[in-house]
Amino acid sequence: MEEITLQRFNEVIDALEAGEIRVAEKVDGQWKVNKWVKEVILAGFRLGAMTDMSQGQFPYYDKSTYPVRNFSLGDGVRIVPGGTSIRRGAYLAPGSIVMPPAYINVGAYVGEGTMVDSHVTVGSCAQVGRHIHISASTQIGGVLEPAGALPTIIEDGAFIGGNCGIYEGTIVQEGAVIASGVIITAGTAIFDSTTGEFVPRNADGRIVVPRGAVVVSGSKPVTRGEGAKAGVHLYCPVIVKYRDEKTSGSVTLEDMLR
Repeated sequence: MEEITLQRFNEVIDALEAGEIRVAEKVDGQWKVNKWVKEVILAGFRLGAMTDMSQGQFPYYDKSTYPVRNFSLGDGVRIVPGGTSIRRGAYLAPGSIVMPPAYINVGAYVGEGTMVDSHVTVGSCAQVGRHIHISASTQIGGVLEPAGALPTIIEDGAFIGGNCGIYEGTIVQEGAVIASGVIITAGTAIFDSTTGEFVPRNADGRIVVPRGAVVVSGSKPVTRGEGAKAGVHLYCPVIVKYRDEKTSGSVTLEDMLR
C-alpha cells in the first residue's frame, strides 16, 4: 500500500468530487471496487485534526479533512434549502436534485437526473446511478470498511420507495422498483413469486435485486420448532412481477420536478 500524504488525499478527494474516479465501477458487466480509493478515504480520518466547523447556531466538530462540500451554480446540482449536508468527497452529477433535509456521505456517487428526497441518507461510498428517485426517509447504507468490500449499489432507472433501507452492499439492478417499507440487508432472502424460487446470491454471496423486479414487503412461515407451531412468520421481500409499461408510468417523476 502506498504512503498516503495529505497532498495525495486532497488530489483523490478532488477527483472524486469531479467524477473523474469512483469507489466502484462496472467493468465488463461486473461491479468492481477500487480498493485504493477507499484506502485514501480512510486515511483522511488519520490525516485530519479535530476542528470547530460550527455555522451560526449549529455546532459542528469534525476532522479538518472532511468539511461539508462546497457547490457553485456551475455544478448544475439543485440543492433545495432546508438542512441538507453533503460531505466532502461525494459526487453529484449535473441535473441531480437534493431535497431537504438529506445527507450524502464521502465517496458517494449520485448520477444525472437522480432525486435524493427529504430525510434520505446516502451512505459512504454508495453508488447511485442515473434517473433514480430515492423517496423520502429511505436509507442507502454505507460500506467504507473493509476497503475491499463492494458498496451498496443502485443502478440506473431504479425506483426506491419511501421508508426503505438498502444496506450492506446490496445491488439493485437497472429499472428495479422497491416498494415503500422494504428492507434489504446481507442476510435478507428475497422470494420471486413469478418463479416460485428464492433469488440466488451472486458469485460474491451478495444480494442482487434483479433487473426490472418489483419488490414489496412480505413474509415467509417458520417451518420448524416452536415458531412453526405458533404460526410465526419471518420478514421476506417478495418480487411480485417484473416492470411493465404500467409500472413505469406510476413511478416516473413529472418533468416539472426536475
